Amino acid sequence: MSDNIFSAVLTFGLLAAGTVAVGSEMLASRPAAKASGVAMLPTVTVVGKRVAVAGAVTLPTVVVTGRRPAVTVAIDDTGRESRLQ
Repeated sequence: MSDNIFSAVLTFGLLAAGTVAVGSEMLASRPAAKASGVAMLPTVTVVGKRVAVAGAVTLPTVVVTGRRPAVTVAIDDTGRESRLQ
């Protein structure tokens, strides 16, 4: 029961905190941005080549090694005839 109450209080608290954070950002005054210098850079050309493979994608080999524990199951079948009708 207490975990349900804690979950509700936590959810309400997060929603209230989020509302306060967004509201304070919307109402906050910001100073005007200062003008900064502008640097002009030369034009850059990017050249790339794609290696064509005949419609196939080769992925690296992944080897998964695992162990499955042996499980022994015992069945008591002594009274089977008495249960069958």
